[in-house]
Amino acid sequence: MPEIKVVENILDANDQIAARTRQQLDALGVVALNIMASPGGGKTSVIMQTISALKDEARIGVMEGDVVMIDVEKVAALGVPVTLVNTGGNCHLDANMVSSALPSLPMDALDLLIIENVGNLICPAAFQLGHHVNVVIASVPEGDDKPYKYPAMFRGADVLLLNKIDLMDYIDFRLDYFRHGVEVLNPGVAFFPVSCKTGEGFDAWLDWLRARVAQRSATNEA
Repeated sequence: MPEIKVVENILDANDQIAARTRQQLDALGVVALNIMASPGGGKTSVIMQTISALKDEARIGVMEGDVVMIDVEKVAALGVPVTLVNTGGNCHLDANMVSSALPSLPMDALDLLIIENVGNLICPAAFQLGHHVNVVIASVPEGDDKPYKYPAMFRGADVLLLNKIDLMDYIDFRLDYFRHGVEVLNPGVAFFPVSCKTGEGFDAWLDWLRARVAQRSATNEA
């Protein structure tokens, strides 16, 4: 009896759905971010800061991967369309969840789609969603060894934000050690040290994102 590779089959089906979603987003000229971090890393805080800074420049929609409405309500209070992608307690979003949630948002009236994945540094790294950019958020209180413990997550990052740098003076965090671990896995990854509390570093991240959205818009118009 031949071996049945269940995991490979599941990922292949997921990737096919993700490819269709990516085509849909490309046709609409929408840039999609997949925001990943461990619990407490600051995903929602970064998303809210980003929305507050850019909502008058770009049309933004948000998908929240969760089982409760807490973060959905926070984002909705900023005046942008948001939908809950109920994960049913799973440790990650998958392409089918994201594809099924697209009709809940005014996709033809968006420039930027922000997907907040489940708080986890393992499972989300394995699943394509149809997005364009993997944004990984690490934070100073988590420690400087995260790239060494979770290489798949950091290897797959297009952008890495190191959050809560305002705590650097109070926590034994070796920035050089952290950066070395990242560079070995992902040389040249876009890296932005930021603080949601003070706003430090956000201008560089926002400028990077502005350029990405403008590039997509120009490509779509062409």
